[in-house]
Amino acid sequence: PAVYRFRYEHGDVTHVPSQPAFVKSRPIAGDNVNAVLLKLDQHRHFRFVHDEKAFAEKKNMLVSRTTWCNARPHRRKFCEMFWDHPMCNIGKSQAEPNEDFPESIKGFLSIEEQLDYKFVACIEGMDVATNLKWVMSSNSIAVSAPMIYETWYMEGRLIPDYHYIEVKPDYSDLIDKIEYYIAHPSETEAIIEHAHEWVKQFQNPRIELATQLAVAQKYFDLTDL
Repeated sequence: PAVYRFRYEHGDVTHVPSQPAFVKSRPIAGDNVNAVLLKLDQHRHFRFVHDEKAFAEKKNMLVSRTTWCNARPHRRKFCEMFWDHPMCNIGKSQAEPNEDFPESIKGFLSIEEQLDYKFVACIEGMDVATNLKWVMSSNSIAVSAPMIYETWYMEGRLIPDYHYIEVKPDYSDLIDKIEYYIAHPSETEAIIEHAHEWVKQFQNPRIELATQLAVAQKYFDLTDL
């Protein structure tokens, strides 16, 4: 046709549209067929790194720099539980409006500085955890509660304790899991290898573009707007 028409849901999409629409993110559970994923906002969400430091050379700790403005109470809970734990370097880079938890302000850490740690917390925000991709491309290991949302990266197909370390939704087993994997280096190396294999699927620009075009064509073939 001379004109292709489509629907598009902007921003962090945490619901399934009532009619088929292109989205950056969507819920993993349930019937999400109307939420058609494309690789949107990729310069922010698809950052990968070249990590030259081996896992064994890193600190036996978990690191996180997060924020909980705009209604992210689960991130605040995570920080309240572990901001002062000796095995964690968890906090915020700077104060938030109406700051009421000054102990959580730990200062900025670059990606390179965070990769001095063996474990990096990937806590979902409004939708997915933005740092998950670069963590999985590194020689550190992503640590996450069960994921609720997914993007083009297919977070919903990641296997817990195979591609990343999964902890309970209330984080109650976090320290136990960190201690376990510190004591079992062969298992951590396997997780890193599996994570790198997953990341490779998204690092060929030509294949990525061709796949997106195929998804878009399928959308236009099946919709009549």
